[in-house]
Amino acid sequence: MSVDEITDRVEQIDCGLVEITGGEPLLQPEIHDLTGRLIKKGYDVLVETNGTIDIDSLPAGTRRIMDIKCPGSGESANTDWQNMNRIHAGDEIKFVLKNREDYEWTKSILRKHPVPDGIPVLFSPVTNELQPDILAGWILEDHLHVRLQLQLHHIIWPDTERAK
Repeated sequence: MSVDEITDRVEQIDCGLVEITGGEPLLQPEIHDLTGRLIKKGYDVLVETNGTIDIDSLPAGTRRIMDIKCPGSGESANTDWQNMNRIHAGDEIKFVLKNREDYEWTKSILRKHPVPDGIPVLFSPVTNELQPDILAGWILEDHLHVRLQLQLHHIIWPDTERAK
């Protein structure tokens, strides 16, 4: 779809919030035009990125959700850690955890790259890999100031095939 087609579709849906995700949105050259247009039209625009590309390239007013890849994903080495210094009010940081090793790695990352006050940090268990109650127990045991988030797309659309 073109930027015009996406913008028209968003206007038809008539909602105030638009989240752009799927793959890596910052690899799409049109992302800057699309987010800029939607913000100018008054939409609250969120972009979920994996943190491998400079998030400051997005237009002002974009709310960035940095989905940091843990070692269990096989993609943790690609993170641009300077993005931790680019996070600001309205943004979020998310970790999707597969196992205890991912959890311990994530705690070490948060010690190494402290998150500014007011920036939500979300821990999400990989569906069918790490049970939410197990992750919740670890969070409570360690008294972490994070939110547990379930991968709702797996709950709402459980039979939908996704690219790996």
